[in-house]
Amino acid sequence: MTILDRWDVTPEELTQLVEENPSLRGMLLGYLAELKLEKLWLSGDDVSEVVKHDDHDRKKKGDRVIRYKGQEFIFESKSLQSAMIEKTKEGWLGKAQVDASDRREVVLPDNSRVTTTCLLKGEFDILAVNVFAFAEKWRFVFAKNSDLPTSSYRRYTPYQCQHLLATLVTVHWPPKPPFSDEPFTLMNEIIQKRI
Repeated sequence: MTILDRWDVTPEELTQLVEENPSLRGMLLGYLAELKLEKLWLSGDDVSEVVKHDDHDRKKKGDRVIRYKGQEFIFESKSLQSAMIEKTKEGWLGKAQVDASDRREVVLPDNSRVTTTCLLKGEFDILAVNVFAFAEKWRFVFAKNSDLPTSSYRRYTPYQCQHLLATLVTVHWPPKPPFSDEPFTLMNEIIQKRI
């Protein structure tokens, strides 16, 4: 039995609901992206474990935690901002919103604290941005957390900025650095640094 059967909703009614409510569309696409990320990229022979933490547990970051070559990797899944997408001569250009869903207090490496929606440098390993909105195909681009731009917000100190990730990140298709069209090369690079 599907959710449509349980709720006595037709596909047409659900489509109308999603089309008329952009916030619902964004939420559904975000959760679908996590599922597609797992099915398309995180379920191969090289991945021995996949965990999805409770979304409400703020102490456990990441949309998927996997074990690859005996190492743990935290993936953060994000989507494109639909109002910031454009077709270019080279392909597609957009912006991904890379932040927490709400403000929270984070601890920086010097043990100082800041209340922010920014994600932390080092808080996860790999950013996975679904670029479905570019051409309505389930594709992803991947970047190491360490390669992502940091915040330039004037109300943060220079020290805070260097440890907080920028909340909007430019994304291209085909991907341009720091993004890649697959995560395994990035994970192998991280493993080399961990050894």
